[in-house]
Amino acid sequence: MSAEAVGRYMPSVVTLDDLTAMMSADAHHRYEISPEGVLSIMPPPGYAHAIIATRLMVWLAQGGIPADRIAQAVGLRIPGRHGGVGGRIPDLVVWSKAQSDAVWLPVTDVLLAVEIVSPGSEGVDTVTKRNEYAAAGIPQYWMVDQDPAQTITMNRLDGDSYTVRATMPLAWVLNATPADHDLD
Repeated sequence: MSAEAVGRYMPSVVTLDDLTAMMSADAHHRYEISPEGVLSIMPPPGYAHAIIATRLMVWLAQGGIPADRIAQAVGLRIPGRHGGVGGRIPDLVVWSKAQSDAVWLPVTDVLLAVEIVSPGSEGVDTVTKRNEYAAAGIPQYWMVDQDPAQTITMNRLDGDSYTVRATMPLAWVLNATPADHDLD
């Protein structure tokens, strides 16, 4: 089913159950919703995007983080300031402990959320999600640019907002260990 066909049957208020149904019906798009109810429809990640996520996932696993605490493209329930609940799908998530089998997981045990910035998602990844993840209390948020150096901006929660802890090429990160970045 196309995004156009899904849009014809769009409810006035979209829930996480609605997002799940939309993604089941449309394998060609990724659906997310902000806690305020703003719907985002994106194409699936491309090959270069997927390779960056895979390289980070392998690095984390080789660095000693158990495989059941790392996942790509898993839905997170993002609580809103006014009682709303959003659903975001970071490119990579690291938890402090294994999670239950659910479509939309709570952010309670999230240590790190990673977004690989794609053309067209810059504003959402660098501003909107950064603010939402900080408000949700996620301790670290990394943004990976798809520039030639695949630059990672590592943000650490400081109160209720993030401060930039480091900005460096992906290759530099991969030559360190996850413990060097407080991920153990």
